[in-house]
Amino acid sequence: MPTLYVSAQKEDIYHQGWIDFNKNGTKDVYEDPKANIDARIDDLMRQMTLEEKAGQLLTKFGWPLYERKGDQITLTAEAQKTLAEQGTGSLWGFMRADPWTQKTLINGLNPTYAITATNLVQRYCIEHTRLGIPLLLAEECPHGHMAIGTTSFPTGIGQASTWNPDLLRRMGAAQAKEVRKQGGHIGYGPVVDLAKDSRWSRVEEGFGEDPFLAGELGVAVMQGMQENPDYPVISTVKHFTAYGSTEGGHNGGSAHLGETELNEQILPPFRKVVEAGLLSLMTSYNEIDGVPCTGNPYLLTEVVKKRWGFKGFIVSDLFSIDGMTSLGVAEDLKDAARIALNAGVDSDLGGQAYLRLPELVKEGKVSEARIDEALRQILYLKFSFGLFDKPFRTEAEGLTKEELAEHRALAREIARQSIVLLKNDKQILPLKKEIRSIAVIGPNADTPYNMLGDYTAPQAEGQVVTVLEGIRKAVSKHTIVNYAKGCAIRDMSDKGLAEAREAAEKSDAIVLVLGGSSARDFRTEYEATAAAKASQNEESDMESGEGNDRKTLTLMGRQHELLEMMKATGKPLVVVLIKGRPLAVKDCDEIADALIDAWYPGIEGGNAVADVLFGDYNPAGRLTVSVPESVGQVPVFYNHNRSNNRSNYVEGTGKPLYPFGYGLSYTTFTYDKMTLTPETDALKVRVQVTNSGAKAGDEVIQVYVKDKVCSHAKPIMELKAFRRVHFDAGETQEVELRIPRAELEVYQGNGQWTFEPGEFVIMAGGSSDKLPLNETIYLK
Repeated sequence: MPTLYVSAQKEDIYHQGWIDFNKNGTKDVYEDPKANIDARIDDLMRQMTLEEKAGQLLTKFGWPLYERKGDQITLTAEAQKTLAEQGTGSLWGFMRADPWTQKTLINGLNPTYAITATNLVQRYCIEHTRLGIPLLLAEECPHGHMAIGTTSFPTGIGQASTWNPDLLRRMGAAQAKEVRKQGGHIGYGPVVDLAKDSRWSRVEEGFGEDPFLAGELGVAVMQGMQENPDYPVISTVKHFTAYGSTEGGHNGGSAHLGETELNEQILPPFRKVVEAGLLSLMTSYNEIDGVPCTGNPYLLTEVVKKRWGFKGFIVSDLFSIDGMTSLGVAEDLKDAARIALNAGVDSDLGGQAYLRLPELVKEGKVSEARIDEALRQILYLKFSFGLFDKPFRTEAEGLTKEELAEHRALAREIARQSIVLLKNDKQILPLKKEIRSIAVIGPNADTPYNMLGDYTAPQAEGQVVTVLEGIRKAVSKHTIVNYAKGCAIRDMSDKGLAEAREAAEKSDAIVLVLGGSSARDFRTEYEATAAAKASQNEESDMESGEGNDRKTLTLMGRQHELLEMMKATGKPLVVVLIKGRPLAVKDCDEIADALIDAWYPGIEGGNAVADVLFGDYNPAGRLTVSVPESVGQVPVFYNHNRSNNRSNYVEGTGKPLYPFGYGLSYTTFTYDKMTLTPETDALKVRVQVTNSGAKAGDEVIQVYVKDKVCSHAKPIMELKAFRRVHFDAGETQEVELRIPRAELEVYQGNGQWTFEPGEFVIMAGGSSDKLPLNETIYLK
């Protein structure tokens, strides 16, 4: 492959209003900011060699390209190889920091250093490649930008528990600002995989088990990112597809789905974000019926690009093209590149296989026209996002303390709205701030990284508010707070139990913080894909997060023993769960006086939990996944197809411990009447709801549909509309919701959908198992 390296002095190419990227002393069309984008692309592509075209389809690791020592940032030898020799078009994780990348608070990039570093790498690419094509910088954004000094929001499952698209749209805009102001252009997120199996390690990243809810929330986050008026970034929705529906709950395992189930249950959230303007889509590691998702021309080209009209680019998940060799469907990397490119993958994350594309063209196994097609999509985004016109950022354009403070306040609000009150016997909650003494106990009471979830950067001291810190700030200055960890998440040591008993016995009430952790540390071992290797090392708290699938769902380590010990004290017991997946916590349900699910609530999680515990915020989070009573029920989800014996086992019920849509409040809501009005393109649903309690609060109004008779088996019910509404105490509102007619269409096969006239049961209420309003309507 010919070298793409060209040396240049910056004064030779930087001009007023334009840059001489190809260093020929003339303003070419592609260098002219006033020219039409398509004309600029045509001009640039005419000048490109086959090798340069292929290079633009590579997305390589970003963090090995720089080195930071104190305030000095330099590029490494890897930069020349990746940029000048291979002509790489995109970098992934340039600002990423975590144990896998070995980038820390000491040698990684904070928001100020990031501007220097991204400018440095862009300048090198422009000045030291023949055509000077700037880089797209892609960053992880599943719950905020995964970089030092940025805002870590609640993870996806917590975000979803807010049932608040408007709030998540604001979050998307905030993380877009944090990426763009540091020099990035792409945010990997949101995740709209459906979580059909609680054993799966990545439940925390997505929006739960329901396709309608995942689609609505996915669109909100995506639009927040892409439509930020001042700082938009390209949203890369992942992982396409059926990634959360694999056998045994194994990450990247096989999925077994028929065409109807795939189209009606798995694909709708992806279709919704594509049709709403998505610019980038990531493939998944798994295969469906033997065909790898990264090499599936039916899904990637026929469905996504042709049927749905997708205009962005498709990127592989990390090394998922390479992974087709281990699946046994490709002979080697070159063969894997052939399969992926011809299937519709436009960019190779990892960038190993697509280095072989020029050879494949010369051998006639892929066409240069297909490479051009992929290249055009990527170049279009580079031009439209201004990379050729303003490739650098200045320090004055960086993130301000005020902006980060606003984002932190937003993180607290999302965390508050995400908290689900599962149990509150005798209205033990809210607690009084003037309580004489309170014990704060448990492995997740004061462990900062356990609050954050996977895909989180190192945090500076004091950046994360733990539950203990939140409680200390919330209570009266006269309240005595007694803390003891008690035990770790997985460690079987009992050395902390006696201290926990002592702290509890001298307190008037107990807040016990249990659950799980996705916190990586520098002892964690990793797969080539960056997934953590599942480990039997009990010293690690990590039992969730990518690669940590479970075969049981009970609390690990000594946590159950600690729970029983706290109950034995006879003191009022509130259990707070911090975790990434639904756990089988029947013991908590039976023993605790009150039970709260906070998921991974992010950097402001401790304040948010305290807000709920002491009544400064009335909880209104609702579950977006069914919580199993036992692992033997898994997979358990609300919208299963109709069956005569779905809910029965020899040992007991098949019903979940807590159902989809469930969540309590410090007030009560009454559903009085429902009015249905058919319209041309929708069914209008009006629901009268009253806050019949004494406290103001939010209610999540949920509308479900049952298609009584259909051409194929359908679920017992399906969520088709929802709205989170605030009510003053005693207030009655008539809330209007709309069910688009398209949401009632039925898949007919071969990509065809139709509305089948008939009777539909419309149900409304505050949970999938509590729907007091029920009307049947014939729609034609």
